[in-house]
Amino acid sequence: MTAESLRDAYGNTLVELGKAHDDLVVLDADLSSSTRTSVFGKAFPDRFFNMGISEQSMVTTAAGLALSGKKVFASTFAVFLTRTYEQLRQSVCYNNLDVKFVVTHAGLTVGEDGATHQIVEDVGIMSGLPNMHVVVPGDSIETASVIHYLFEKTKTPFYVRLSREKFEVVNDRGYEFRLGKGVTLKDGSDITILAYGAMINFSLKAADILKAKGIDARVINMSSIKPIDRDLVIKAARETGRVVTAEEHSIYNGLGSRVAEIISESYPVPLRRVGMKDNFGKSGKAWELFDYFHMTADDIAKASEECFRVEKYENIP
Repeated sequence: MTAESLRDAYGNTLVELGKAHDDLVVLDADLSSSTRTSVFGKAFPDRFFNMGISEQSMVTTAAGLALSGKKVFASTFAVFLTRTYEQLRQSVCYNNLDVKFVVTHAGLTVGEDGATHQIVEDVGIMSGLPNMHVVVPGDSIETASVIHYLFEKTKTPFYVRLSREKFEVVNDRGYEFRLGKGVTLKDGSDITILAYGAMINFSLKAADILKAKGIDARVINMSSIKPIDRDLVIKAARETGRVVTAEEHSIYNGLGSRVAEIISESYPVPLRRVGMKDNFGKSGKAWELFDYFHMTADDIAKASEECFRVEKYENIP
């Protein structure tokens, strides 16, 4: 499979939309070359605003522009946007404004920048905000589709989480994102692996490992974290009887927690969660950190095999 940059897909899609829509404006907090909003800035300098190292000002300015009728996209590194929680809550989410925050450099894939920059709590933080929607694309194709979807079909706050690293392409070129809907990438009858972002490719590889051991794993891309596809989670639990979640994020306030809530309320089955376990990251090469924190395809396969060995719960309606 080919690895492509999610950041490049984001920047190029902004330019594509900007050519057709004069009401699109883009903000950045002095990181436009890294977030790729600089591409939009070069094409439309009168609709691009570099707010400097002042993320709180960027958020409140974005809110003002949205109130004036503009379609607003704002970007920085994921860890830096979380410092604007008050402005996000009071200015954007409280007023349910049409502002899209597309952040980059999230999770372990920040690599050598280390633990201070490797935020693994952001999905949970943003999911807790009323009116905020949270999406974590799995490749460049999905990223472009998400940006189109948000611009064309939504008028509420969104948090889109991208990476510094390139991800292997897992979706077909004709893929179309749908909010609140998971996508089954591989069917299976013995266990379900739910993943988003970088962990989708690892989960597909884990399914191959499990197949060699006689375990038929279903793999679902759950890029829409909030809203989440509750019906698909319950369907998978009901049909396969066991569930594993995999995420480049803390297991305590991300996908693992969301899935645990759903199945405990609606259809309890054995569950294992693969991700960061209440710890910070470390400085190192991005993909080597997945080995260090036991979040590789082998680790997902191991957790899945352990979950598969647990007896299915009985007497579940």
